[in-house]
Amino acid sequence: MSMLFDNIFSPHNWETVPFHFWSLVFFVFGSMVGSFLNVCIYRMPLDLSVVSPPSHCPHCKYAIPFYLNVPLLTWLSLRGRCKNCGAPISARYFIVELFTGLMFLACWLAFGYQAPWHALVYSIFLAGLIAATFIDFEHFIIPDEITIGGAVAGFIISVFMPSLHGVQKHSEGAVMSLLGIAAGAGIVYAVLRLGKLLFGRQKIKLPPDSKIIFSETALCLPDKEIPYEEIFYRETDTIVLQARHVELVDRGYPAASVRLSPSTLKIGDERISPDDVAHLEASSNEIVLPREAMGLGDVKFMAGIGAFIGWKGALFSLMASSVIGAAVGTILILMHRREWSSRMPYGPYIAFAAVIWLFGGEKIWQMVFHAPLMLP
Repeated sequence: MSMLFDNIFSPHNWETVPFHFWSLVFFVFGSMVGSFLNVCIYRMPLDLSVVSPPSHCPHCKYAIPFYLNVPLLTWLSLRGRCKNCGAPISARYFIVELFTGLMFLACWLAFGYQAPWHALVYSIFLAGLIAATFIDFEHFIIPDEITIGGAVAGFIISVFMPSLHGVQKHSEGAVMSLLGIAAGAGIVYAVLRLGKLLFGRQKIKLPPDSKIIFSETALCLPDKEIPYEEIFYRETDTIVLQARHVELVDRGYPAASVRLSPSTLKIGDERISPDDVAHLEASSNEIVLPREAMGLGDVKFMAGIGAFIGWKGALFSLMASSVIGAAVGTILILMHRREWSSRMPYGPYIAFAAVIWLFGGEKIWQMVFHAPLMLP
């Protein structure tokens, strides 16, 4: 198998065709992959198949024929509208196709001279980062198909192509990939737990005697409604408030503390199953909500990244992503958009940092710290 890879991806074989012919091939292939990524970005968060049914208009369900499914050109020729019903098609489709094509081209230009196989592998790696970024921006999740699937794919590829990690033996490639998975997931999980310990509670001040409603699906505050899935990440997460009055459907309570977790509702000293309470109203001046420094999706995302770029890349990506996140937060505050910062998922910062590593992160490390990463 190793000899087969060596023959197929030998630079001498690729050099028989002009270098920039392959540049064009990578860009076109990348835009085609971007078209498929659009399907993944739309369907994966909805738990829909990315294979069936074929591409169709989400408004009128018109099945798009192959000649109207040409990346980049179709969107431009139709001016971003469905051929059948005229409904607008999001510019995101064009942006993803163009960006993916450019990233594939960048991989070829960066790695194609020395290692065409690296250009191919890193192109697919970047495709996963692009899909994860757009899904995380829109839905605040990164599907396991991308994170866990990426970790498995990265490990298998590292076994057959150990040169991705700068080593020669297949066993060494496996070890380097496993170290990347362990470092990526382990460091981010440690940050998650530490962040939960230090910043795991958010105290929200409310106008005097504000009405707080606990419905079956969401917490309703005077100015917003928060679905429970955005509050509870684990069984121990708890909403806490000191209420002046509490009303259930069939009874009321005078001043009492209220504590709600996914499995237990406690009003004063009385414990009640949340499943038995369809509606609860309370009045209070403040409420304390659980919050996360990161989500478990980011832990799995870093594992997938580490599988491809090793422990060094995982460490750099974590450090650089925190700098990028701080810079973005500072800019948003200066623009008086502080609320936007709290709504930004962390996954895109990690993805951007991994891209920086791929195209020169080790040189940046050496320039900043004046020393190479010493471990093998």
